[in-house]
Amino acid sequence: QVQPVESGGGLVQPGGSLRLSCAASGPFFSRYAMGWYRQAPGKQRGLVATITSGGSTNYADSVKSRFTISRDNAKNTVYLQMNSLKPEDTAVYYCNAESQGFGFWGQGTQVTVSS
Repeated sequence: QVQPVESGGGLVQPGGSLRLSCAASGPFFSRYAMGWYRQAPGKQRGLVATITSGGSTNYADSVKSRFTISRDNAKNTVYLQMNSLKPEDTAVYYCNAESQGFGFWGQGTQVTVSS
């Protein structure tokens, strides 16, 4: 199994950018579908973006054209580049690794968009 560990969160002004990283320890990282999810206070956790083992990507409508998910299998890492950030992007961002019906979550990283 893999253990995802997120990093890169922080405070950013509206219109700014951040890049989140998720390093996943464990074997066979390239076989896992990876995803970013987020949870704002008082709301359910929801999909932000996913990338399959083959590199196909999927995005929530609210982040399309602003966020980009990518992976580097040599580094066992998946990234989320976030541009044109809005206050409504404020949330805890979680990384998920999934393979053969099993999913593994990281501990999350806080992203706050505020002036």
